[in-house]
Amino acid sequence: MTTHLSSLSRRGLLTAGAGISASAVLTSCVGSGGAEPGPAASGGASGGGGGGPIVFQNSIQDTAPKAALEEIVAGYESEVTMNSVATEQFRAQLTNYLRASDPPDVISWYAGSVARNYANEGLLLDVSPLWEGDGPCANFSEGLRTLSQADDGKQIFVPTNYYWWSVFYKKSAFEKWGVEPPATWDEFMALCDNLSGQGIIPLANGIGPTPWMASGWFDYLNLRINGPDYHLELLAGEHSFTDPEVVDVMEQYERLIPYFDPNMASYDAQQGATPLAQDEAGMYLIGAFVSQYLPEDQRDDLDFFSVPVINDAVPTAEEAPTDGFFAAAGSDNPEGTLAFLSYLASAEQQQAFIEGAASSNLPTSPDVDTSGFSPLVQKGIELLSGTERITQFFNRDSSDALQTTADAALTKFLSDPSKRDEVLQEWQSAAERVFES
Repeated sequence: MTTHLSSLSRRGLLTAGAGISASAVLTSCVGSGGAEPGPAASGGASGGGGGGPIVFQNSIQDTAPKAALEEIVAGYESEVTMNSVATEQFRAQLTNYLRASDPPDVISWYAGSVARNYANEGLLLDVSPLWEGDGPCANFSEGLRTLSQADDGKQIFVPTNYYWWSVFYKKSAFEKWGVEPPATWDEFMALCDNLSGQGIIPLANGIGPTPWMASGWFDYLNLRINGPDYHLELLAGEHSFTDPEVVDVMEQYERLIPYFDPNMASYDAQQGATPLAQDEAGMYLIGAFVSQYLPEDQRDDLDFFSVPVINDAVPTAEEAPTDGFFAAAGSDNPEGTLAFLSYLASAEQQQAFIEGAASSNLPTSPDVDTSGFSPLVQKGIELLSGTERITQFFNRDSSDALQTTADAALTKFLSDPSKRDEVLQEWQSAAERVFES
């Protein structure tokens, strides 16, 4: 699920008449120049191609991130028309725009199954040159490279920032309780038991108004037990939610239920962090945006550990919802489109965006100067740089429609785990309706 604090999350396309006019953009947030474009794969490319101005569609509405992106676009040396639109309008119209006879060139969105599905339909531009040679994405991690690939091996996405999920806790609280972060799954379960014995809620959560939070543990348990390939195949409809592998996940999930906050069904994701802040709960599996949910004077006290390995035969994987850009295959200016994408992906522009947006997100480029970032963020960078695979979140790796089925199934299961088999049958039936629609 996209975080509310994600600086480039849920980008949007312009519907007819909904965006800023070209003349307004060119005077307010776009620089223009007559420089010829550099090579499309160059990390420092800053010119446009010969097919006219680039049309860039964006849905950032928050003041600081939008201003930061506008400033970056204004620094580009060739003509770009930047249009912004509300996210849900974009989501409803994205397919139509990509299939239009004159589609936008560059589109801000997120990595995952949506991009791969569009690529399989032939709707996305092959941006592989940016991942080769001295291209701006050539030194990105292998996890990001895999995440940005289509099924045929072509690169179809340009990731520019992401954030990580992990088990967050307060260092001072662990010290007070005489406990340490676990290194193994058995140690994690023992830690939950220890905290419970001290009268501490081991696991915070908020699945009321934000039922998608229940998918966090499902995703990680599936990744740790069955591995990322099975997990992604399941979310693509290639396996059944009644499979023995999913039953194994739910059995492990059931072990955690006694340790969850008993009020989690009344909390949203943000409210779920309150017991953590008040030292009433010990740990919270959530995205790094949780730092914004704690009082400012507690943020330096925040630390995290990755969900421990359960099955060491599967590759390591971390959930890291990733934002960035893809381009329309129907662009009439593919050279200029690649050049503009190269500019947006450069370390210089990634750093400018994150600093300008006051974002807690991580840059995807290893060349960004992170020396001024907090120790927590630097540790997040290290985590994601070292993992073998990067996945997104349930809805990003499947669809919003399938997320709805997960919300219903998992919240029902958490309220009454004795109905596990019934829940899985209902979940599979609901999933089949989604895949058949």
